[in-house]
Amino acid sequence: MTTNTEIEISKSVLTDIAATTLDGIEGAEIAAASLKVGEVLRNQNPGRKARALRVTREGNDVTIEVGLNVEFGRNLLALSKKAQQAVRENIELMTGLKVRAVNVTVQNVCVPKGSGA
Repeated sequence: MTTNTEIEISKSVLTDIAATTLDGIEGAEIAAASLKVGEVLRNQNPGRKARALRVTREGNDVTIEVGLNVEFGRNLLALSKKAQQAVRENIELMTGLKVRAVNVTVQNVCVPKGSGA
């Protein structure tokens, strides 16, 4: 007995996978989104702040664009590559979709949390 079951994965699930993955990377955090007033009003979701994380999907291909805040003193290139690899691996592993690109933009360099500065 064979059944063809098609499962749809929403963009919000892909966004949550990427966000959770990025939250686990020490020394970096997703930057706040720089949205226009109209976008903020359209995208209001209580309990969620607007973050610089966008997922685009075309069929089975996914592209992720993320803006990061990175702690001062961290290697920007190494941290960006780590973020790209981790997001790619987790989305492909959890969904079976193909990640075409993970585009990382370092938007800010900030003082590490708890440094007292």
